[in-house]
Amino acid sequence: MENAMLQGIKITNVEFTNNIKAQKKIELGFGYSYNVKYSAQNTCIGEFTAKIKDKSAPGEFFINVTATGVFRFTEGAKKEILHVETYNDLFPHVRAFVTTLTSNAGIPPIIIPFIDISKKEIYRFEMGKDNKNPPSVDDFINPYDNQ
Repeated sequence: MENAMLQGIKITNVEFTNNIKAQKKIELGFGYSYNVKYSAQNTCIGEFTAKIKDKSAPGEFFINVTATGVFRFTEGAKKEILHVETYNDLFPHVRAFVTTLTSNAGIPPIIIPFIDISKKEIYRFEMGKDNKNPPSVDDFINPYDNQ
């Protein structure tokens, strides 16, 4: 049963450097981070960052992409489950963006590997109840909204 539904997504940051000389073989390193912030009205904001770099020369080739998604979730859903579900919904968008970016840049497309975070320890930090500026769904454009 799905507890969270993606309402909108936007790429909030892209850094791309491709100064690799022709015919150089590179070894890619991957790093990810994912955080979820909860607000009122059963809404949360997921932020996924992917970092890809050449292990031997990170200054010559790297990609940093951050995507933010707005989700509505079922009342009473456990945050640990929401964390995994929202990650699983947001990850394919970042993967497709990186693949398209690299393909359009004239290099072999990079397909970032999926990490099953349901098998990882999730660190949870609660936001204070007195948060004056909670995340807002209104900051996002939903490309699927026909209204």
